[in-house]
Amino acid sequence: MARKARLTVKSVAGYCSAGHKVGDSFITDGVTIKGEQDQGICIFALPSLAPYITAYCRETPASDWINKLSELQCPDTKNTVKFSVEPVD
Repeated sequence: MARKARLTVKSVAGYCSAGHKVGDSFITDGVTIKGEQDQGICIFALPSLAPYITAYCRETPASDWINKLSELQCPDTKNTVKFSVEPVD
């Protein structure tokens, strides 16, 4: 069974064209993702986050490197949005 994870916007450098703001959060099970405040997730950020999200939500040994993941970011180098990643019980 996949574990759930919460992605929360930690910081926004510059202007986010998707409108992400610090504190926005999303819940994922590694297959689907939903904004906790009914907002969408940036279509440019999602493809860069997806490989890590799916790996993070898998059942893995505690020593697996993916379990140390705590932050992801969108690929925009001038208007970077950083997301914290944490498991959801």
